[in-house]
Amino acid sequence: MATPWTITVDCADARLLAEFWSAALGYAPAPPPTGFETWEAWMIHHEVPADEWGDVAAISDPDGAGPRISFLRVDEPRTVKNRLHPDLQVSGGRHLPAELRGERLAAEARRLCALGARVVEEHRSPGSPHVDHLWMADPEGNDFCIV
Repeated sequence: MATPWTITVDCADARLLAEFWSAALGYAPAPPPTGFETWEAWMIHHEVPADEWGDVAAISDPDGAGPRISFLRVDEPRTVKNRLHPDLQVSGGRHLPAELRGERLAAEARRLCALGARVVEEHRSPGSPHVDHLWMADPEGNDFCIV
């Protein structure tokens, strides 16, 4: 049996990253835990100080297929390249013409940049003028790729 899992992202601004990744992935704010009407009720029950309520945010796949993602405010800034990063599969796959995949990547890059991301580097297929994938950074500089 597989172990249930989630992803937690350390960050400076939990709400900012939750909003970015929610829009990027088509996720929604995560519902409060079972037995609680709101996250506020959960935090009060667990005696979380009110000044820490903005230190965490969570999003989830509305269809239940993808993992839940939590964002946790930490004091330390990101200092090195992520060793683990998400690849957003937006081009349709290598079975499609490279030109079409490149157009889809460019459109998604524009959308994500409008949300606060930035392109770090374009990677082209060997011997091709077309972009194969893009290395990007979210609003806090965390690495991800669109492929």
